Amino acid sequence: MEDWREISEDIVGSLLEDGSNPEPLYEVEHHFVCEDFAKLEQAALAAFKLGYDVEEPAELELEDGGKIWGFDVVVESELDVDAIMEDVEKLVTLADEHQVEYDGWGTYFQE
Repeated sequence: MEDWREISEDIVGSLLEDGSNPEPLYEVEHHFVCEDFAKLEQAALAAFKLGYDVEEPAELELEDGGKIWGFDVVVESELDVDAIMEDVEKLVTLADEHQVEYDGWGTYFQE
């Protein structure tokens, strides 16, 4: 979890340093991937049952031309490392339980 905290601190710090507005809620997208669609689908269902907004799984093309499945969990959150880490911890655990990869999170700059 320490790695995810460091990554989260870097993302939040970079956004704020670039002038992103710290006041509004941000749409934070947590990414999941897996080669096995059935496992990914079960993880998406589990996230939905926990009350998360889950986007439809989609097939993604890798740089080497291979294919993988992915979906996003979308959460409205303050641009605050502790708030974001609460979801990261829950979602990393969910990913581990369903044998899929938690592939990090992202959000968008806000004026």
